[in-house]
Amino acid sequence: MNKPLISLIIPCYNQGAFINEALQSVYNQTYSNWECVVVNDGSTDDSESIAIKWVNKDNRFKYFYKNNNGVSSARNFALEKVNGAYIQFLDADDLLNSRKLELSLNALVEPQSENKQIVISNFRLFSNKIKNSTAPYCILISELFTFESILYKWNESFSIPIHCGFFEVSLFEDIRFSENLTAQEDWVVWVEIFKLNVKTIFLDESLAFYRQNPDSRTKIKSIYRDQMLAYEYFKTILSKEEYRQLSKTLISRYYIEQEEYKKRLHLVKNSNSYQTGLMIKKALKKILLLSLFRKLLPFLLKFKSK
Repeated sequence: MNKPLISLIIPCYNQGAFINEALQSVYNQTYSNWECVVVNDGSTDDSESIAIKWVNKDNRFKYFYKNNNGVSSARNFALEKVNGAYIQFLDADDLLNSRKLELSLNALVEPQSENKQIVISNFRLFSNKIKNSTAPYCILISELFTFESILYKWNESFSIPIHCGFFEVSLFEDIRFSENLTAQEDWVVWVEIFKLNVKTIFLDESLAFYRQNPDSRTKIKSIYRDQMLAYEYFKTILSKEEYRQLSKTLISRYYIEQEEYKKRLHLVKNSNSYQTGLMIKKALKKILLLSLFRKLLPFLLKFKSK
């Protein structure tokens, strides 16, 4: 049986606490013909020494260092180095099920999978241990994997972690991650890929694990700027009608969210607990004013007598 080479791409920036576990999940793959390109994006922690240990352990790991320029730049750098027929992305703080490569490749080589170019698997969330993983933050179903859904419904009802995907390398001949973005770059790439009218296979198995890391870039920084930059970038790759529809969708979503916020605020303000707290606050204000007046009254009387 032909065993094509699969290229894994792992960008890393100060992920020394997690990268060893990520590389272990690559090493544990049941499919053996792979290369793993680790790109150190200017880390200042021990990420480099950990990665080099794996390179020395297994020559399927390849290590590169570059000056810090963001996750998109690191992935693009790696795309220039890969030799495989298929691409598997993995962030340095996430993990893969040991059968991710095997099952994804098997799905693509099935006779009925002719002309399919992507396999998307399901995923689970974890913080420390996979055995304590929890349900994903959204429900993935095959009906979502269309250009329209990914463009207009992303961040509203679902999003797809990049390591859920397994891609034919040919899809990245002309597609790269936008280096102006530090978040939402995955969304842009998914849109560009599905704009090619690709056919997808969905494996409803949890083959990817997404770490809920409180120190990740999306947790400690607002992604508002990146959302706006992504919106601007879409103008260059979408038709006028697609861009108009995206604008309408995002504006409508904003107003719906504002209306929902107003409704929730109204319910809170009319709740018994809120009204009780308001009464207590008013009462305390009156008590404090009364106490202040009593302290001032003797002084005022003395002033009047003069």
